Amino acid sequence: MHAIALHTSQFGRHLELLAAMYRLRRRVFKDRLDWSVSVSGEFELDVYDTLGPTYLILVADAGEPVGSVRLLPTTGPNMLADTFPVLLGETPAPHDERILESSRFCVDTSLVAEQAANSLNRATFILFAAMMEAARGARADSIVTVTDTRMERILRRAGWPLRRIAAPQQVGSTMAVAGFLDMSEQTLHRMYEQADVNGPVLVPADLVDAAA
Repeated sequence: MHAIALHTSQFGRHLELLAAMYRLRRRVFKDRLDWSVSVSGEFELDVYDTLGPTYLILVADAGEPVGSVRLLPTTGPNMLADTFPVLLGETPAPHDERILESSRFCVDTSLVAEQAANSLNRATFILFAAMMEAARGARADSIVTVTDTRMERILRRAGWPLRRIAAPQQVGSTMAVAGFLDMSEQTLHRMYEQADVNGPVLVPADLVDAAA
């Protein structure tokens, strides 16, 4: 299992992978969690998918996507600033080249049953490590995210606690919260250890093409 970093300029060469990821997101966010998300047929898509995101896509050994997360710069339109400013309280929205926004983090645990530390799925730790590697590659110091309190508990158990910006708020059927995930080499290596890997997990999409 490894994660593929897919940048907007590469989308046209990876349409099947993108479609599989959007189907995965629909299964998790709409069908399983019943979030208030936009769906188009079998896909879960929103306006932020049109703004040049980077996707980190976790693939099983057979090549099937089993998890993903979306990254956007906070210097442009993003979910926290433009859709969920209520989660900021009195705090200004982050607008900094050193801060990325993550959204749509998901792992389909029905496809990857391997457990790791704290009864969490090993795939979760691999995707967390991929987020940190991507942030480091973008020279970011932290990631800001909008998530739910369920995911906040998972982050705490994993050893990557969310630093809340303000108190959680009810958003539709979800108790939502915004906060920062801080970067450190110590935390990254903790993810490697819990994922039972020796080093980097993130592979550029072009290298996957070359290997194929």
